Amino acid sequence: MKIIECPRDAWQGLPQVIPTEVKVEYLRRLIELGFRHIDAVSFVSPKHVPQMADSEAVMKGLCASLPTCADSPEIIGIVLNEKGLERALASPGVTTIGYPHSVSATFLRANANISLSESRSLTERLQKETQAAARNLVVYVSMAFGNPYQEAWGPDTVQETLGWLREIGVRTVSLADTVGNATPETVGDLFAALKDRATDVELGVHLHSRHEDAAEKILAAFEAGCRRFDSVLTGLGGCPFAGDQLVGNIPTEIVVPTLARRGAALDVSVASLDHATTMAQEMCSKYAR
Repeated sequence: MKIIECPRDAWQGLPQVIPTEVKVEYLRRLIELGFRHIDAVSFVSPKHVPQMADSEAVMKGLCASLPTCADSPEIIGIVLNEKGLERALASPGVTTIGYPHSVSATFLRANANISLSESRSLTERLQKETQAAARNLVVYVSMAFGNPYQEAWGPDTVQETLGWLREIGVRTVSLADTVGNATPETVGDLFAALKDRATDVELGVHLHSRHEDAAEKILAAFEAGCRRFDSVLTGLGGCPFAGDQLVGNIPTEIVVPTLARRGAALDVSVASLDHATTMAQEMCSKYAR
């Protein structure tokens, strides 16, 4: 069972820029509290995402704050192009490269200013280059549960995309509900339809949701066989380029107890979760206004 904590997703939309040293201390405390998989930084244009302008400095500071950089958990750095990949590979402590592909041409144009075919070509290059650099690659399939753009969508579209990703060697894929379109039923149905077609792929979910039905969506994915969940303490965040009203991430403080009640073995204890949630709430109240 993997819980991927995603402060990067939460921070990128905050109106105030968080100081580098505050980000470093926050990430260090997450590690101390038991979080072993963290989506921490992105290597994108500071013009478009000013909050992520200091990603190299954050990673340098985080590694310096640990006894050895090897003590760090899995750290995911998001990239949108090869320049971002170069920056990520040059940053100490980034173990996994994350790339948001999509089944939506409209979203790809808004998020990365590329076409579907260009995104596929980029994904293939990222797979080869991360493998050569002995790093991992996780590909997020954005708009996997539908889109608000009136574009054609269906499980067959996602299935074809997953098959292509397997063919090029990608072994970690996260199905992303980018705008909170999914219902518990569509989450469970899509995951169940895909999991047996990709037994050699670690298949996860990155869900956005209103708080009131977050637990139902998590349980639907879990019962369908999902064992990899992205979430964010306090549920803050959402994609600023989705072209729709932001729907926050699934809150970690809902995910952990929900899965624990199903008997899932988790790295983060309830006591640690309480400390981490308080820490996240304090940061949100300071930099979200």
